[in-house]
Amino acid sequence: MQALIFDVDGTLADTETAHLHAFNAAFAQARLDWFWDEALYARLLKVAGGKERLLHYWRTIEREEAEGPRAREAVDALHALKTHHYTERLRERGVPLRPGIARLIDEANETGLRVAIATTTTPANLDALLHAHFGASWRHRFAAIGDAGTTSAKKPASDVYRHVLEQLGLPPAACLAFEDSRNGLLAARAARVPVVVTPSAFTAQEDFDGALAVLPHLGDPHTPILQMVRGEWHRWVDLATLRRWHEDAVRRPDAAARSASSADQSSASAPRQ
Repeated sequence: MQALIFDVDGTLADTETAHLHAFNAAFAQARLDWFWDEALYARLLKVAGGKERLLHYWRTIEREEAEGPRAREAVDALHALKTHHYTERLRERGVPLRPGIARLIDEANETGLRVAIATTTTPANLDALLHAHFGASWRHRFAAIGDAGTTSAKKPASDVYRHVLEQLGLPPAACLAFEDSRNGLLAARAARVPVVVTPSAFTAQEDFDGALAVLPHLGDPHTPILQMVRGEWHRWVDLATLRRWHEDAVRRPDAAARSASSADQSSASAPRQ
């Protein structure tokens, strides 16, 4: 294992609620009578990409208008409004990183293990989140970055992972990915990168068959996960644990792919604090 590759929205931080508020703020500013509640947004998240999500929704309610000659232009303008509201919300209120993220990135940086990002969110969204947590020089923490500015094809297409692997100069089997959604899992697996999934509230009911492990989050000493994976109880996931899982995935890919379902089953019997 020579590199960790992180998705962003829902994986590094629970940003989807902020995205949802930004979409609704954009609708109000554009004087549209659209409103997305959490249940609707959870369904729309299966459509990867903000612009694609807008166009998909528009087609479900006004197909003729959504297929008009200026529909793409309208979607671009609406998405730009949404991005403005999202970045402003993050600058004003911030969104905390999920448990274990900062710890694991720090641990990787300290040991020389490379860290990368594979997302299809916009560069502006990415900067708004990571600038708040790692400062203006946050990009120096990452050996490779793939986002909507470098790769246009959205997950579950594997393009962004292939782009990051090329930047890293590593084979897929030398990396480990972190995702929160089925689309992300499929994208990483299509690139042959083993995946650990930490679902968000919006993706918890999705199918993660093929994941190396499915965990509520990566855990910290003050926010333990208390979950059994491969016959061991884990309070948090560190690099040593990830190396064992990764080695197992490379040596026995079929067995590793079944670990997600066993992790789900064991979590139901996890002891309470």
